Amino acid sequence: MVRLGFIIGFIALVGVLLSGLAANRVHDQELRVNGIALARAIDVHASLVQDRLTERELLARVASGLFRAPTVIKANMLQPLRSSIYAFKTDFVVASWIARLKRDELEAARTELASAGFPNPTIRDFNDQPLDARSLDQPMDVVMDVEPRNEETMAIPGRSLSQHPILGPMLARAMTEGKPVASDPIGLLRPNGPIGLVLAAPVLQEGGSSPAGFVTFSYELASLMLANDDLSLFSVVLKDPRSADGELIENAQGIVTTRAATQQESAPPMTRTVIFGGRDWSLGYYPKTNAVKRAEQMAAFVAAIGLALTGIVCGLFGYVAYNNLRLSREIQVRIGFERRLTAVIDELNHRVKNILAVIQSIVTRTLRHGSDIDVARELLIGRIHAMSNVVSLLSESQWQGVKLKGLFEARAIPNAERIAVSGPDIAVSARAAQSLSLLFFELASHSDEGLSLVGKHPHIVAHWEVTGEDPETTFHFRWEEFNTSAATRREDSDFGLILLDRVAPEALGGVSKRYFTDVSYVYELTAPMETVVDMTERDRSEQFSAPLKPGR
Repeated sequence: MVRLGFIIGFIALVGVLLSGLAANRVHDQELRVNGIALARAIDVHASLVQDRLTERELLARVASGLFRAPTVIKANMLQPLRSSIYAFKTDFVVASWIARLKRDELEAARTELASAGFPNPTIRDFNDQPLDARSLDQPMDVVMDVEPRNEETMAIPGRSLSQHPILGPMLARAMTEGKPVASDPIGLLRPNGPIGLVLAAPVLQEGGSSPAGFVTFSYELASLMLANDDLSLFSVVLKDPRSADGELIENAQGIVTTRAATQQESAPPMTRTVIFGGRDWSLGYYPKTNAVKRAEQMAAFVAAIGLALTGIVCGLFGYVAYNNLRLSREIQVRIGFERRLTAVIDELNHRVKNILAVIQSIVTRTLRHGSDIDVARELLIGRIHAMSNVVSLLSESQWQGVKLKGLFEARAIPNAERIAVSGPDIAVSARAAQSLSLLFFELASHSDEGLSLVGKHPHIVAHWEVTGEDPETTFHFRWEEFNTSAATRREDSDFGLILLDRVAPEALGGVSKRYFTDVSYVYELTAPMETVVDMTERDRSEQFSAPLKPGR
């Protein structure tokens, strides 16, 4: 009996020890996995918020850059920008043109507002009270145009924001720094309106050193914070920059409200910083689940099972082995997924930065040298449309490349009906597709749109071929416009010449030349096929798109 009791006690002691070890292991693993998942979800959320803020700041920079020598007292300055600012799809509440007016310009501004149909053209302060122009000795920031125009926004033009407690300092800072600046949180449209931010971008007259006015965009905080739903792992708050203890949070109805930070048991355990409008904004994250309590519950459950199976040693060992193996596989899969996600995000960031760099170059080159704003706007929209089409084609193919003929079938190519396309059906790499798409747009957009001297539209032939043997095969492309000459063909723009002669050939590692014959204009491009196809890039994209294999 004593021996049996000793054996039973020994087995029970071993079972208790093993159960305790298993419970402790499960507790640590659960905490670690939950911590990794929460941190990754927060990083992804903060990255998405930063991307949205960057898009909105980019819209302000582009909008201010499209102004060329503005007339500050004009009441419809946003008219040329309406199609462009809506193309960004940033969901702004109100966009406005704010002019810096001197005292002797106020009457002309009032007349302009009245002729534009605004209901109250009187120049007044931000509280809608008339101003005494004789007492003014400094230029005033007056709202001269808004978008969209509706019953609520039509009452805004004519108001001076120089003395506004929040918008006034924001405009002064934007004027001093010469770059987009964001305001403190403010009620939009009206004092008790939805809480949001206003982003102001200064507009310089050509040759001027100080801003002639500002382009502003206002956004609701709810859309900027990307507040999560009930299924998310955390709730998001924005630290109020005006108060050390204040927080801004979205309620169940999607309305952002202010609350005191002391309402929570402690400060947010995790914070992330995003940059918008030349300042840092702090996002606080409160986990919705208690990871420690959840881990303790899991550990207690494992210990109970271990104690219940103490008498069955083989079953106990089998259970512990199976449980550890299962947990190990889950951790390996999660770690593999995290590494895969990090690589994909890095690759996406790299590609987005490249595309943004190309767009920035397009905008800079298109608007330089005092070009006509109408022509520059059409070329800018066309070039960005060409980039958008090739990115759409690459997305459909999971960045595995694009059929060369598909670039000519895109709607972004002007005069496509007059282009005769021939050549082998090859798939070019993502980098080559972006360069060739812009190249085809430049060639097509500068072809003669009218009749030539012989009374015919130019007939365009685009032909390519691949010559040589692997691994030294060569890609030859030839663009020829018949029924045209140096006297009838529209001259290429500065951006077009740089793209044709330098950017596109260098991107493909080749050479180009252009010339006129007796009856046509010819552009030729020669490059090695290994850079046109770029199998290294395709293999990397295939690796990212392949399904994740579970660990063994």
